[in-house]
Amino acid sequence: MSNFINTLGNLAAVVGAQWGDEGKGKLIDILSDKYDIIVRAAGGANAGHTIYLKDPNSPEGRKKFVFHLVPSGMFNPNCACVIGNGVALHLQTFLEEVDLLNNSGIDTKDRIFISDRAHLLFEYHKIIDGKEEEMKGDKKVGTTKRGIGPCYTDKTKRTGIRVHELVNDFDSFKKRYEENFNLLEKLYGKLELNPEEELKTLKEFADRIRPLVIDASFFLNQKLKEGKRVLVEGANGAMLDIDHGTYPFVTSSNPTIGGIITGTGLPSTKFKNIIGIMKAYTTRVGSGPFPTELNNELGEKIREKGNEYGATTGRPRRCGWLDAVVGKYAVMVDGLTDVNLTKLDTLTGIPKLKIAENYTYKGNKLDSFPADLNILENVEINYIEMDGWDEDISEVRDFENLPENAKKYVEKLESLIDCKITSIGIGPDKDAMIFR
Repeated sequence: MSNFINTLGNLAAVVGAQWGDEGKGKLIDILSDKYDIIVRAAGGANAGHTIYLKDPNSPEGRKKFVFHLVPSGMFNPNCACVIGNGVALHLQTFLEEVDLLNNSGIDTKDRIFISDRAHLLFEYHKIIDGKEEEMKGDKKVGTTKRGIGPCYTDKTKRTGIRVHELVNDFDSFKKRYEENFNLLEKLYGKLELNPEEELKTLKEFADRIRPLVIDASFFLNQKLKEGKRVLVEGANGAMLDIDHGTYPFVTSSNPTIGGIITGTGLPSTKFKNIIGIMKAYTTRVGSGPFPTELNNELGEKIREKGNEYGATTGRPRRCGWLDAVVGKYAVMVDGLTDVNLTKLDTLTGIPKLKIAENYTYKGNKLDSFPADLNILENVEINYIEMDGWDEDISEVRDFENLPENAKKYVEKLESLIDCKITSIGIGPDKDAMIFR
């Protein structure tokens, strides 16, 4: 691990390189021991990070934490965490997570901060999200109905409300909130929500968060100048990017490196390492194209063995073969310097493994990942087939001690995506990681 850590610069980012749910939280938790500040850049409570901490009192020997807004670095007592300006912030979810941490013996005092420029997500955003999804019928995107899309829509329409408005002038904030609510009722009909009740709660929340609110961009850049180490935590994944993903079956923000930069105010020129997280197979939650999906018993076996159920929604994830076309595309658009391959252990016991090497459409090999979903849904996939392994790899901590076929699988992927795989996850625990 030390060699890998020594290559990391003072500013690094961890991003998802598939359709989200790749296991970003675990690597961030590990790296937080070496960083002073962890920043969340984009997305909202539609993203979930799962962390396992050893707990001898638990039947499984570990305790599971699922967070949707609080950065994973909170488990390192020497690390500060920041909610960046690009986040769609639902205060109730955020404060519930803070309370969970405090009640679990993890002190958050003077360790967590919120950008004054972050946009607030309200209950009416959730209601609108559900209404719009239902209106689409069989064209549903598969949203989590957490209100993320409507919140970003308000941001883009310039009717959004930011954190500084809530904490600086509640009367002005209240007026803005009521204007938005009344407009939405004109557009969508009566909303099942009492705005006065939410405003009362938000006033209480304002008092709680006021000491946490900062000019995050200024804070982060100053800390870099002071020599502090900053790690930016991405949400979702490259293929859910609103510009570069499988549009319209995407999220409402940019989970790629562009969103990392605009969502924090940190300069692109300062990033030395951009680490992409990629599962050893592919998963997707919700609707949208998925070329390598396994709609069979093997897909179900991978889902159960890998515990592939959404951390945010609990929905079963769709599972399929590892897609190197997706991986290479993510390496390109993110400028990845390293890849963390996760859940390699889930593939143990599968006799034959496949990796999608490239796509062909109407007899022509495609150079990259297609924008047109009509093409994507009709591509022919050219697979590489490889022998699997039966040995238990969960206790392996050195790449050379992996079964020969497991090493070949990793090395083949590395050559296909044209990016070095510098770490490999082989189990849910924090120490179940191989560093190369």
